[in-house]
Amino acid sequence: MQALRTAASGMSAQQLNVEVISNNIANMNTVGYKRQRAEFQDLLYQTLERAGAQSSDQGTVVPTGVQVGGGVKTGSVYRITEQGTMTATGNKLDLAVDGRGFFQVLMPSGETAYTRAGNFSVNDQGQIVTEDGYLIEPAVTIPGDATDISISKTGQVQAIRAGVTAPEVIGNIELATFVNEAGLIAIGDNLLLESAASGAPTIGPPGDQGIGVINQGYTEASNVDAVSEITALIVAQRAYEMNSKVISSADEMLRTASNIRS
Repeated sequence: MQALRTAASGMSAQQLNVEVISNNIANMNTVGYKRQRAEFQDLLYQTLERAGAQSSDQGTVVPTGVQVGGGVKTGSVYRITEQGTMTATGNKLDLAVDGRGFFQVLMPSGETAYTRAGNFSVNDQGQIVTEDGYLIEPAVTIPGDATDISISKTGQVQAIRAGVTAPEVIGNIELATFVNEAGLIAIGDNLLLESAASGAPTIGPPGDQGIGVINQGYTEASNVDAVSEITALIVAQRAYEMNSKVISSADEMLRTASNIRS
């Protein structure tokens, strides 16, 4: 019975839907996290009677036909890149992008990764790094005798050295933008990689049109909305239950048919 396979595909789809929702909820407090959403597509149809087929010698045609669907499949799981809330931290090395830009991160493999998580630190060399110790690009090194640092909205990094009143420019932070941000490949640790779907990055200083600006002393919160995710979870659970009932009903129908005696 086709209904068994159709309902099974529905249960499988809703299981993946719940997994996506659970990942969103798990990352509600992850800096710079962008929520994801699962989208589904119907499967191939079995055509029992084709619409438009001639139904008589007088030229009458079938108006709608008969098609039976084969179920559902996952079409995509895409990333929703809307801006998260700015959260004030007071930490001089916490940075948040107000706009579309991504920070650039140099991976140990030599690849450049991209992130919205601007909760940076300083390593033993005075270089600004991510939580995992990866250098930002372009690299910025804070002098050991610096008493204060300032990062402007346009990405200019200035340091005030001990005994010197005038600030010194020690580097500039640049941001990357993509034509299709949802096409970036997530690799964990708040990092994303370029893909053929995302297109090549456009690099520029903060403040350029379409890139965004940097806010020092802030981090960007996750854009997950708890109420929306719980609502979506309930809907997915109900859809899963309904598909399971279809399987139970189809099984009961098969049992009834198998018990027929001639």
